[in-house]
Amino acid sequence: MDPAALSVALLAVIAPLAEARREGSSAGLTAADLPLERPKNRDHGDWASNAALKLSKVVGANPREFAAEIAAGLEAVDGVASVEVAGPGFINIRLDAAAAGALAKLIVDQGAAFGTNETRSDEIINLEFVSANPTGPIHLGGTRWAAAGDALARILASQGAKVTREYYFNDHGAQIDRFARSLVAAHQGDPTPEDGYGGAYIGDIAKRVAEAYDGDIDALDADAKQEAFRELGVNFMFGEIKQSLHEFGVDFDVYFHENDLHDSGAVERAVARLRELGHIFEADGATWLRSTAFGDDKDRVVIKSDGNPAYISGDLAYYLNKRERGFNRCIIMLGADHHGYVQRLMAMCAAFGDQPYVNLQVLIGQMVNLVRDGQPMRMSKRNGTVVTLEDLVEIVGVDAARYALTRSSADSNLDIDLDVLQKRTNDNPVFYVQYAHARTHNVARNAHASGVERSEFAPELLAHESESALLGALQEFPRILAYAAEVREPHRVARYLEELAGLYHRWYDNCRVIPQGDAPVEPVHRTRLWLNDATGQVLRNGLTLLGVSAPERM
Repeated sequence: MDPAALSVALLAVIAPLAEARREGSSAGLTAADLPLERPKNRDHGDWASNAALKLSKVVGANPREFAAEIAAGLEAVDGVASVEVAGPGFINIRLDAAAAGALAKLIVDQGAAFGTNETRSDEIINLEFVSANPTGPIHLGGTRWAAAGDALARILASQGAKVTREYYFNDHGAQIDRFARSLVAAHQGDPTPEDGYGGAYIGDIAKRVAEAYDGDIDALDADAKQEAFRELGVNFMFGEIKQSLHEFGVDFDVYFHENDLHDSGAVERAVARLRELGHIFEADGATWLRSTAFGDDKDRVVIKSDGNPAYISGDLAYYLNKRERGFNRCIIMLGADHHGYVQRLMAMCAAFGDQPYVNLQVLIGQMVNLVRDGQPMRMSKRNGTVVTLEDLVEIVGVDAARYALTRSSADSNLDIDLDVLQKRTNDNPVFYVQYAHARTHNVARNAHASGVERSEFAPELLAHESESALLGALQEFPRILAYAAEVREPHRVARYLEELAGLYHRWYDNCRVIPQGDAPVEPVHRTRLWLNDATGQVLRNGLTLLGVSAPERM
């Protein structure tokens, strides 16, 4: 019996009890209103519910007395071994071995679909992440968002959401001009401009531009040469960024060019829309958004007095563009230096008549530090200033990099110990989880060679303490995915996989799938093979959602 089936059984018990106590009190009650949780102490049972506490006021009952009535009804449900009332009205439920063990076959039968559902099918999500300026390789902060953003996209899609991965391509503004000047300087053998970009990659890109230009680039005047290096240089740099992300397992559905906002009149349309809504005013020769009406600390200039658009104008146009494309959830992943920007973005969202933190959500990621031999690693071979995506992958590989960057909450600073990630030991979390998956396949191969097949299934035989714990963890997978999607935190999946791997290794040490010596194959061995394969399936499903491979041999 999985949590969904138990919730339905709980509803079937509670609805008539609530109706009998107060007419109409069960109207509209659904299984989703009756939460189930795994008790922290397994001695308290397999599942716990606070339904009696939650509904006691509605039905006009003493919570503990109402819980006792619910417990009596649940004990009559097939698959429920016992029910106890604890504290002021908590209900602890213990399933019989057969009901708990049935989950193993369910997981194997559902395969890659186990844990997925359509509960978020009404969410049409634009997930914007990385969006690093095309002025250099992706640094560690962007790499963290690449791993976490792609994992979040996969998790949201597993819950039915329609997700578009989007990269906002900053090809407009002062940073691009500084990049172009740096390329020109490198081509001419001049020193890097004071506000320019350094590193070997600048010389590499400059050389490629000169070779690719159709004509004599040195014959151009200064402005034309600057424009040639800007156009070709940005394309080459962004091509390298896209290739690096692709090799990292991250591809985007949309690459949105900032220039398009300014060339298409999108800024003017956004201002016109806000003016219609009454939130635009003129002062000091400039055009302003009255953002203080929506919680911002000050009103914002949208069009400066010289007629040029202010920075926020692009945000207004881009947000409206996303909403016009049909997205009802716009999620933006930003670096730690943008923390103070959230308030004005939410004011912008509200000014358009949308709901902040619903139609628009902003996730802030903190810094990443690499540690080697106990010391911070700060310099890149190619970039010359900061460590990049390519540096990290070269040292530890894609799997270890993605897992390490995803397994911690993005809103906390992260120190990655490169020495640990290069070890093939249990100290290395990605190795620990991947090895558990590989072990399930090794067990299955050895079982097949020994004549143990999944030809019968007797779930009541899965009664060992380690089997109960493993089944309990497997039951949690759908809930973990649903919660990770809800709070936008993919690290919860990684931490769950580590816990599951630990319980599997413990089960492996205690329960044999293959008979010992010349002993015959018995139903318990065949049934345990189902549990072994179910665990492998869940580990594989979870690793896939994190964008990490699930090797069959290690």
